[in-house]
Amino acid sequence: MGVRDVVRGVVVAEQAHARVDLDPLRVPVRMPGRVINELCSHALEAEPEECCGLVTGRAGERFATVYRCHNDMSARHHSDPQAYPRDGTQGFVINEGDYLRAAQEAEGRGEHVTAIYHSHVGAGVYFSEVDQEFADSAFFPFPEASHLVLAVWGQSVSGAGIFERDPSSGRFVGALIEVGE
Repeated sequence: MGVRDVVRGVVVAEQAHARVDLDPLRVPVRMPGRVINELCSHALEAEPEECCGLVTGRAGERFATVYRCHNDMSARHHSDPQAYPRDGTQGFVINEGDYLRAAQEAEGRGEHVTAIYHSHVGAGVYFSEVDQEFADSAFFPFPEASHLVLAVWGQSVSGAGIFERDPSSGRFVGALIEVGE
């Protein structure tokens, strides 16, 4: 699904952005070990489906609290397989009630949503074309949030990365996540 433009009366589909891989030359982003551990635990518990959720923070503590959310992709797939051809093993849809509740609780503590996270089961750490379409959607509730992706292989988390917009190009770029406080 690409962005559409009208050029001289002709509708032209712009080529969708290719997936974004981690850039090994980018400075890794530090995240508290307790947050990384919670993300990894959720990813492993959700396997074989993708996990999803939110991370909230505040000034001086960008990644403070993890909110696990339910992945509604399988339920949507079972109710309407044509509209949702993927199930929870191949994609995610964050439960609306979960993310609204999480955002409200965070706001009550003086925090805001700083990241969306999800896992890839049996795949690597990258920001897919579908992930980018989700982040670029007019309906995406957290346009300023970063995107965290965890790779789950054989009952272990094999990697994690963060994907953020480059301010100069507007395109997503990926960096490794490292443990830090």
